Amino acid sequence: MSESLNVGMIGYAFMGAAHSHAWRTAPRFFDLPLAPQMTALAGRDPERVAAAATKLGWDSSETDWRRLIERDDIDLIDICVPGNLHAEIAIAALEAGKHVLCEKPLANSVEEAEQMTAAAEAAKAKGVYAMCGFSYRRTPALALAKRLVESGALGPIRHVRAQYLQDWLTDENAPLTWRLDKSKSGSGSLGDIGAHIIDAAQWVSGANITGVSAIMETFVKERPVGGDFVGLGGVGGTDGPKGPVTVDDAAMFTARFDDGAVGVFEATRFALGRKNAMRVELNGAKASLAFDFEDMNSLWFYDSADGPNSGFRKIQATEPEHPYTGNWWPVGHGLGYEHAFTHQVVDLVGAIANGEQPTPSFADALRVQRVLAAVEASAEDESRWTAV
Repeated sequence: MSESLNVGMIGYAFMGAAHSHAWRTAPRFFDLPLAPQMTALAGRDPERVAAAATKLGWDSSETDWRRLIERDDIDLIDICVPGNLHAEIAIAALEAGKHVLCEKPLANSVEEAEQMTAAAEAAKAKGVYAMCGFSYRRTPALALAKRLVESGALGPIRHVRAQYLQDWLTDENAPLTWRLDKSKSGSGSLGDIGAHIIDAAQWVSGANITGVSAIMETFVKERPVGGDFVGLGGVGGTDGPKGPVTVDDAAMFTARFDDGAVGVFEATRFALGRKNAMRVELNGAKASLAFDFEDMNSLWFYDSADGPNSGFRKIQATEPEHPYTGNWWPVGHGLGYEHAFTHQVVDLVGAIANGEQPTPSFADALRVQRVLAAVEASAEDESRWTAV
């Protein structure tokens, strides 16, 4: 029987539920070198965290994340709380000798991300590892895109085009949740969803962004305080007090990469009709590829060598040879959003067991954080070209 890896998770809302599903599911479909144990769940409210622990499959609950880190029966801390808490929790956990999985973006500032990265580097020297949860890397079709780029199929990359489009904030009476409070979230669409396409673009292309020119906009300046939480947004109302929205609703920027490619990025939660359109397209000297998470099991590929009558062809990324898919269903039976989190657990557990740095590392996430900071700085300075 495999040695156990005892997990303690902090936070149990949207991301907490997704991570819980992954910890439960990974050892049932993949042969893992360590056996994850869902040991404890932490949250502030005793009744709610206890109920969540029971519902999501955790053995016990805590109301203080510090107590969770102190427990001798915890090997890994999984952080699923707002960004303003990431640095304190992650650094404390690493210093206590616990492995860390931290949701994205890594922090609310470059300074915090640098501190977390330094703590992760110090811990790695002692065999303790940290990973940032950019889960879209584990979508089979996008991982296949990465594989194709690495094979040289596209040739030198010339264009990178990335969008993350949602519409859950278009209702002006949606409530003022923590995601709209800069002190908790760090930024709005930029950090929440823009971070994903920045990471995906750099990861798939194999190149880093070196400079940006950006604009950001907040369309709805204030929203109702409170309301019942539903999904990401919630149900607000026209009556009652309102509070200021202190983050961006939309962010757009052009970019240059260190391999000579140029990029265009857009992140918004105001694109009516787009529910979770996380889209990446790369145009190379020999071929192009395109991915849209709303059709997540497909990758579109164009090869100029196919001749003048060719066009984009659809690759159904469900073959056993494609990343991750061989452990799931028969060919053509698609996967869903939750599977990326399961694959994240698989890769993290494997890296820890092998004494290897899991990816994306905190250093990888710091690179994304630097781009986020450059985008904000550019937008605040009339779109001035800003180095990363």
